Amino acid sequence: MKIAIIMGSDSDYPVVEKGIKILKDFGVEVEIRVISAHRTPFKAMDFAKNAEKNNFELIISAAGKAAHLPGILAGVSILPVIGLPIKSSTLDGMDSLLSIVQMPKGVPVATVAINGGENAALLAIEMLSIKYPELRERLKAYREMMSKNVEEKDRKIVKLSTEDGGTK
Repeated sequence: MKIAIIMGSDSDYPVVEKGIKILKDFGVEVEIRVISAHRTPFKAMDFAKNAEKNNFELIISAAGKAAHLPGILAGVSILPVIGLPIKSSTLDGMDSLLSIVQMPKGVPVATVAINGGENAALLAIEMLSIKYPELRERLKAYREMMSKNVEEKDRKIVKLSTEDGGTK
């Protein structure tokens, strides 16, 4: 299980980092690169052209502003690409989201929420779990843990609200 995470800029790393942790916790091998669609377009195309040959099974591509990187990678590679829009300083990430999600017919890019690094990782794991059943079992355990965390928070809130007569 090997995926690539390609960022358009190293400033995207804080968003991507959360997803990297999840992927590693699930035992997925991750290679992280900074490749710009606009400043190093031939490198982006070369990476995408050789991704399958280099044993990648999926690509997560984080990009902000014009956010063409996921589309370029998807246009060149046959591998699934998950676009991760990064919140930019000008339009709060809406520019990134729309650039990634509005792909032309025939060149899809799965797209997660703006700054949704965790969901990009989890979607990648879900996709890989089709081939790797052990990931499916880990996903079930992960979801169960999330459920238990919510139930515990609910118990705490209910207890708080009944202790003070419901004013909190």
